[in-house]
Amino acid sequence: MTSLTNTIGPDVPAPAFTAVGGDVPDYFALLKPRVMVLVIFTALVGMVVSHGHVQPAIGVISLLAIAVGAGASGCLNMWWDADIDAVMTRTAQRPIPAGRISSEEALGFGLFLSVASVLVLGLAANWLAAGLLAFTIVFYAVIYSMWLKRATAQNIVIGGAAGALPPVIGQAVVSGSVGIESLVLFAIIFIWTPPHFWALALIKAEEYARAGIPMMPNVAGPASTRRQIVWYSVFLAPLGLVPVALGFGGLLYAVIGVVGGLGMLAFSVRVLKNREGEAEKRAAMGMFGFSILYLFALFSALLAEQSFGLFRPLV
Repeated sequence: MTSLTNTIGPDVPAPAFTAVGGDVPDYFALLKPRVMVLVIFTALVGMVVSHGHVQPAIGVISLLAIAVGAGASGCLNMWWDADIDAVMTRTAQRPIPAGRISSEEALGFGLFLSVASVLVLGLAANWLAAGLLAFTIVFYAVIYSMWLKRATAQNIVIGGAAGALPPVIGQAVVSGSVGIESLVLFAIIFIWTPPHFWALALIKAEEYARAGIPMMPNVAGPASTRRQIVWYSVFLAPLGLVPVALGFGGLLYAVIGVVGGLGMLAFSVRVLKNREGEAEKRAAMGMFGFSILYLFALFSALLAEQSFGLFRPLV
């Protein structure tokens, strides 16, 4: 029998959780597998745009270590956030609030995987990459989860740095250094994150309020959030084309960057104009869904150009 006593909202008592013993799928769910897939993908792109070569076995081991490190930080996030997960519909069935895994087991699992992933990456690749992975885990699990998320409406803006670091780690694996290519990819993900998550936050504002999380719509209001989504999209559209200007994004990437950037702008304006009822929900979910497609297509273009001989330089 275990309990978690973190404070959630001012009028919402922290729930108690009873662990009945989890199985393999429950522990795997703690790692946020969908996030792990995105981390592997963006880290791989960071590797392929690097100036260097890595043995395939080392590359695979490194990607797995990066993925496990991301999963470890997700596990620690679920351990810390189990109290607020319990009062939000989209997270209430996660293993800890659902009572399938105890908070102590999740904490131990997350800490073990954190240390193991950093050590494996350091031994397989280099200690710069391992240090960046360790920083990412600490930033997400401690700086974002334990502090920013419950303290400021800028939680997603600042915390987005953790999700933007995998390409930088990937480049460090290959080259043993951090170059302009991965820093540009970092910037793209970093600026993409707020409009992506705030679109969902517009719909889930009541749940965030009930859980005591100061998301932008709850603090600055929906109107301000919509305007900020537009401004971030305005900045993101040209930023997404910087790889072309720097010579590591080619014709395919340029086409997708232009079309995708215009799409982000169009969906953000739609969010700005549709402010009530089902129209608001459709606009916000459209923005949320398209933003995922945009980032996936953008990074897929880089991967295809660099890995399959499709690169056609424009500069």
